Amino acid sequence: MRRTTAKLADGREIIYFDDSPEAPARTAVDTRDLPEQKPSSEIRRDPLTGEWVAMASHRQTRTYKPPADLCPLCPTTPGRPTEIPESSYDVAVFENRFPSLSQHVPDVPSIVDGVPMAERRPGTGRCEVVCFTSDHNSAFAALTPARVRTVVDAWADRSAELGALAGVEQVFCFENRGEEIGVTLHHPHGQIYAYPFVTPRTERMLATAKAYREEHGTHVLGDLIEAELAQQTRVVATSEHWVALVPPAARWPVEVILAPRRQAADIPDLTEPERDDFATLYLDVLRRLDRLYDRPLPYIAAWNQAPVHAPRELSWLHLQVFSVLRTADKLKYLAGSESGMAVWINDATPEQIAERLRAAGT
Repeated sequence: MRRTTAKLADGREIIYFDDSPEAPARTAVDTRDLPEQKPSSEIRRDPLTGEWVAMASHRQTRTYKPPADLCPLCPTTPGRPTEIPESSYDVAVFENRFPSLSQHVPDVPSIVDGVPMAERRPGTGRCEVVCFTSDHNSAFAALTPARVRTVVDAWADRSAELGALAGVEQVFCFENRGEEIGVTLHHPHGQIYAYPFVTPRTERMLATAKAYREEHGTHVLGDLIEAELAQQTRVVATSEHWVALVPPAARWPVEVILAPRRQAADIPDLTEPERDDFATLYLDVLRRLDRLYDRPLPYIAAWNQAPVHAPRELSWLHLQVFSVLRTADKLKYLAGSESGMAVWINDATPEQIAERLRAAGT
């Protein structure tokens, strides 16, 4: 892989990750006349739950479902400059033009006006876009294992670099796919958020892992993997270094986690063989998901990795892939119990989900 860094017209960073060192040099210049970025993000702490909520009102003007010939993630062509100045690329990562979090946000008062128990801070962080391919009509599941490996290396590079930024507490790499998920750009891409706090889900997992380690002396996910491999009921697929399984308390009508057999705290911690092996198994899982309803499955793929300053022995890297589609034409809505009380009700058992995904194998 070769890494090349450049600047866009408004000063945002763009990084090219090429599959091969022999790829063409990345020297194209962004010729657009772009206005200066003025993000105004802030975060506020909910005094009732202790959770942080990001406010980013400037994102209301972001690009929304443009036609394919106006896609800002496609390569630049004569007369039509885009977010990516090159005429082709392998993997490209750039700072989001409409970020939820930024290194360049103004300061804010320390509390919400007149409410001293509601803490308030600038929305300091960074948001990046990861383009998996220059082919607008492709998908992650259609990538080659070599390209997936390049994406993994890009995730690792960005996780390490963003985690080193002042004020960043957690780096989250993810992909949203499909209009049912809320995607506004159809070009195959993902995103990376560098948060100024540890996310609620991660805090809960760390607390659970800590309590389990104190009682058993081992990691809960490692023991779960061993138990599932012995049982086989919820295992979807395996490889030398990875296991794909439906969690025993799956919340979503389609849900799979992919975890390395060896404890790795984050993506940069993965070895070369583990990165190669992940590419093959993940493509297998994604293609099973697309065969489930004989249509491209809308999904969210979310990497769970160690926060920047948390004890690394409490984290076990894993990728959670889930979908809101409960049948070929019906969605799972987060209604009263889920949205109001965070109590999930699944219309399928984990065992049923795993059986259907095993049957969708090649």
